[in-house]
Amino acid sequence: MSAAKSLIPFARPDVGDAEIDAVARVMRTGWLSTGAETRAFEQEFSAFLGDGLQAVAVNSATAGLHLALEAIGIGPGDEVIAPTLTFTATVEVARYLGADAVLVDVDPVTLNMDPAALEAAITPRTKAILPVHYSGLACDMEAIYAVAQRHGLKVVEDAAHSLPTTYKGATIGTLPSAATVFSFYANKTMTTGEGGMVITRDEALAARMRVMRLHGISRDAFDRFTSTKPAWHYEIVAPGFKYNMTDMASAVGRVQLQRLPAFLARRQQLAARYMRELRDLPLVLPADAPPGEKHAWHMYVVRLSDDARVTRDEVIQRLSDAGIGTSVHYLPLHRQPYWRDRYSLRAEDYPVADKAFERMISIPLYTTMTDDDQTRVIAELSAILR
Repeated sequence: MSAAKSLIPFARPDVGDAEIDAVARVMRTGWLSTGAETRAFEQEFSAFLGDGLQAVAVNSATAGLHLALEAIGIGPGDEVIAPTLTFTATVEVARYLGADAVLVDVDPVTLNMDPAALEAAITPRTKAILPVHYSGLACDMEAIYAVAQRHGLKVVEDAAHSLPTTYKGATIGTLPSAATVFSFYANKTMTTGEGGMVITRDEALAARMRVMRLHGISRDAFDRFTSTKPAWHYEIVAPGFKYNMTDMASAVGRVQLQRLPAFLARRQQLAARYMRELRDLPLVLPADAPPGEKHAWHMYVVRLSDDARVTRDEVIQRLSDAGIGTSVHYLPLHRQPYWRDRYSLRAEDYPVADKAFERMISIPLYTTMTDDDQTRVIAELSAILR
């Protein structure tokens, strides 16, 4: 492939000298695991969202979801409800705790959890709702909270896609959920390589998650090992996990957080151009945020229209042949062997998500994508679909 036709990946992290320098600075301190840098990252992340929030840094959003469900008391025999159109991490954490996942269909426009389907799925065993802000567009949280209040349920938001999405003027993470979990995986709107952050207003929940993220130890390792007095003693108060974030990852996160407004602006710019220049193709374009709100644009997911003359897989192959990477988000969980077979799930019970899956393509959108790169993507899509 010539330089003029170099690969345009589906996603690429935006990491520069500032992040590299931050990691080198931490490495020179001699403290590499969870310590002062992680504490600073938690404080800065909380301040970014707003006052009164507790932030708990973890080594993945999956870990954060697990800690959040454990902290609110999810256990064997309980049910949690989530959309079928998500990554398996959203609900696999329920199985870690012996609980069951109940999957529901999505809204045909937003591809977020359908509140009516949510309410229809509630049983006496239901204990929590796990809305996913798909691709960075906020769910209908007012409707979801109304369902939760009627049935006495906790809400834990899977916000892996949605930093810094807003809903009715409030940034996701500041809403009245029990907890909100962000992801800093390499392709997210900001990254620490691997990592995540749990946000809650409940100090007791935050305290529980901090203990459980590091083996159930009653004291932070940083406090023990940096004390000027003998401080070897600690107590195991619960059978915890190994979910702490390292200071090296936190150093990257602190720099990325400062760059997040610029990241968002570039993603918005790229998404707006796609909206303008793809609108005449046989595609269903993704829903934008309502006026005055922020869509994080973690992904740009198009769907082939009914009148498209090619299949989704043909489009993906032809884009690949042209040096353009794509992905599909997601093979719905009701089609995945484990979830399908465990709960005897049928595609016909999820008509919206199933049809969307058959037609969806995630096309390239990342902050280092050049205007020329985007021109190529638009031109290739136009040539395939016209």
